[in-house]
Amino acid sequence: MPKTVILPPRGPGVTGHLASLEALLREWLPRQRWFAGKDRPVADLAVLSATELLPGCLHLLVQTGHPPVPAPGGTPPPGDCYQLLLGLREQLSPRLGRALIGRAEQGPHAGLFVYDALHDPRSAALLLERLRQPGTAGPLVFETAPAARIPSGLAPRLLDAEQSNSSLVYGDAFILKVFRRVQPGVNPDLEVTGALAAQGCTRVPAPVAWFRTTGARGATLGVLQPFLPAASDGWTLALRALAAGDDFTTQAHQLGQATADVHLALATAFPSGGHGENGVTASAMTARLEAAARSVPALRPFVPGLRTAFGALAGCDAGPPDQRVHGDLHLGQVLRAGREWFVIDFEGEPSRPLSERCAPQSPVRDIAGMLRSFDYAARQRRPWRPEWARRCREAFCAGYATRAGWDPRKKHALLRAHETDRAVYEVLYEARHRPDWLPVPMAAIERLAVRGG
Repeated sequence: MPKTVILPPRGPGVTGHLASLEALLREWLPRQRWFAGKDRPVADLAVLSATELLPGCLHLLVQTGHPPVPAPGGTPPPGDCYQLLLGLREQLSPRLGRALIGRAEQGPHAGLFVYDALHDPRSAALLLERLRQPGTAGPLVFETAPAARIPSGLAPRLLDAEQSNSSLVYGDAFILKVFRRVQPGVNPDLEVTGALAAQGCTRVPAPVAWFRTTGARGATLGVLQPFLPAASDGWTLALRALAAGDDFTTQAHQLGQATADVHLALATAFPSGGHGENGVTASAMTARLEAAARSVPALRPFVPGLRTAFGALAGCDAGPPDQRVHGDLHLGQVLRAGREWFVIDFEGEPSRPLSERCAPQSPVRDIAGMLRSFDYAARQRRPWRPEWARRCREAFCAGYATRAGWDPRKKHALLRAHETDRAVYEVLYEARHRPDWLPVPMAAIERLAVRGG
C-alpha cells in the first residue's frame, strides 16, 4: 500500500481566498496563453477548491464564466475550470518578477504579493516530491506507476514554450505536464499513454506518475513522463529546414510511418471497429463551422463554399474504421531523437468536450492535422514556399501508407473534409489565442472554400 499523507485544511476557506484574489485573477487570467476565453470578458469567477500545499503555496481550482454569445436561441457558454498554483509572499525576489500576478489589497492575503508558483523552484520541487511519495493533500491525490523510480533532488525548470498547458522539466530526466484547463474524467494524455505503454508501443513516452482530484468531478491535473533531452520537436526542425533551404521530405516520410505505427497500436489498445456514418460526421462538422462563424466574422463569407466539403462526404466511401486517435496532431506534438520520431500530448483539442475527444474517430483526422501543420510551417517564411509544404504532405502520406496498408491520398473527399474541419478549428483557436496568426488558417479557408481543396 502506498503511504498516504493527509494534510488538514488550514487558513481561509474558498470564500476568503476569493476575496483576496478575485480582482487580480480577473485581470491576469485573460492574458495567459492557456486561457480559453480571450475573446470574452470574465463575467464570473469562483474558487472551487483551495489546498495549501505548504505555507505560502496554494493549489486552486477556479471556475470562470463568460457572457452569452449573441445567437438566435443561444444559451450562455459553459464556464471553464482552471488549475492554478499560486505563491504568496511579503517580498518578491527579482527572479520571480515575471511570475507576478499582483498584490492583494483586501481579504486574508491583503498586502501579500501573489505570483504563479510554477515559476518558483521551491514549489516546483514540491510537486515532484508529492509524486515520489504517493498520497493525498486535501482533495488532491498523487499516484505513481508500480515500477516507477523517481530520484529526489532533481532541479526543476519551467519550459517557456507557448502551449495550452504548463510543463516542468526535472533534471533532464522527467517532464511534468500541468493541465491548466481541466475537465472531469481521466485526461486522454494519461489514459492513452498508459494503454500504449501496455501495448509495448515505443513511439510514446509512458506515464511515470500523475495527480488528480477526487469526488464526482474528479479530473486529471498533471502527468509525469520521461523527458527526451536530446530530442527536438517537429515544428522547430521544420522551421530550421525552411530557414536553411533544406528538404524535409525524408523526415516527413518517417513521420508518416511513426504516425501509422501509433494508429495501429491505438486500434489494438482501444478496439472499436466499424465506421462512423458520414452523414453524422458531416453534420457535426457543419455545426462546428456555423458556431465558429458566429464567433469569427472573417469566416462568414466562406461558409457556403466550406459546406460543400462536408456535403461531399455523403457520396464517398467510409474510409478506414473509426478508432481512438491523437486528436490534435501537428508538428509541435512530435519529437525527433536521432532518427526516431515520438508522438506526445494526447490530450486532444482542449476546446472540445472530454467525451468527444475520447470517442472513436477516423484516423484521417490526425493525418489532416499534420498536413495542415506543414502548411503552417511553410507560411512562417517569406516568401511563402507552397511547394515545400506540398512535397512534405506527399511524403508524409506515402510514409503512412507503407505502414498502414492504405493511402490517405486516395481518400480525397474524406481528407478534404477533415482538413477543412481542422482549418475551421484553427481559425477559432487563433482568433481567441493568437489573433496575429489568424491569416495563416484563413489562407487555407479561402483555398478550401473557393478552389475546393
